[in-house]
Amino acid sequence: MRFYKYIIACILVGNFTNAQHQFKGHIDNERWQNEVYLSVIEDYRTLEGINDEQIISKTTTNSEGFFQFVGNQLEPEQKIYKLHVDNCTSYNQGSNHFEGHCEDSKDILFIAKSTDTITFPLSFDAQMFCDIISNNPKTAAFIKIDSLKEEMKFAFSEFRSQANRQLNNKKWFKKLQDYGENLNEPLAELYIYTFLSDRSHQFHNYYLKDLEDNSYYDELLERLQSNYPNSSYAKQYEAELTSDKFIVSSTDKHKDEFWIYMLILLTLVSLLLNLWFLFSAMKRKKKKHSNAIEQLTKQEQNVLDLLLTDNTNKAIAETLFVSVSTVKTHVNNIYKKLNVNSRDELKSLFNK
Repeated sequence: MRFYKYIIACILVGNFTNAQHQFKGHIDNERWQNEVYLSVIEDYRTLEGINDEQIISKTTTNSEGFFQFVGNQLEPEQKIYKLHVDNCTSYNQGSNHFEGHCEDSKDILFIAKSTDTITFPLSFDAQMFCDIISNNPKTAAFIKIDSLKEEMKFAFSEFRSQANRQLNNKKWFKKLQDYGENLNEPLAELYIYTFLSDRSHQFHNYYLKDLEDNSYYDELLERLQSNYPNSSYAKQYEAELTSDKFIVSSTDKHKDEFWIYMLILLTLVSLLLNLWFLFSAMKRKKKKHSNAIEQLTKQEQNVLDLLLTDNTNKAIAETLFVSVSTVKTHVNNIYKKLNVNSRDELKSLFNK
């Protein structure tokens, strides 16, 4: 579920010393769990939904619902980021995130770099279309695009006839493209391209026809390669564009062969990208896990070893010649440092 269907925030962006980012905002603690997640989107086809592998940081709100992300781990060049909140239970949260969905969640997409300070002065449940003041106007590009998409939805719903759909398809397809180009930000154009070229969307057939004789797509590739050389965005778009061009240039005689080739190519590209994303995520998780282990005291490590071999608190106390209450204190400290809530989660963490 997208933030934009329900909320729009005013974003204030400025510079922050020592190349640090600072993202602040507010949520309703009575409506949401008090955890806010920050994700980086490397694959622009995964803008929708929630993916645990994209999360780079998590913070907890204070008693009044205010949260803040501060650090220097972001890339210096602009990338697509997401903030999200959800009400997934701790039991199924991880699996839901990994599968890309959570039935009760909201998120907001934005563009940022390592030196940006971004303030969400209104609650995530605030009204839409507030004014945006920004030293980095590209940060709120996705929000502006979603505002335009809301206008488009109204135009399509005014008359639900085939004739109205055909007229609006042509009008809004061109209007969205032109709007994205005028924003002078290729990542914003990618957001529009993802929407217009989505295979499940009514615009897809129009997109394939437009691709035959419109130089816009090659020009967008040039802008991406110029502004974001060697980025995953440019490489992914180039692969998709090559595949889609192959589709539209195929003849009826070789149509089946072309589709097979296209599917193989897309599968290979998707596999390589997924392997790269998975490898990067595994490295981040391994480093985070190692850092957490290093935080354990010697006695906590002894307790951890005994926990992993299914010893009870009483058995651990007898083995280490300490009281059961002391063992419980060590167990709670281990859970907190390793960010788990049960022995099953602890064993699952080390099995992985």
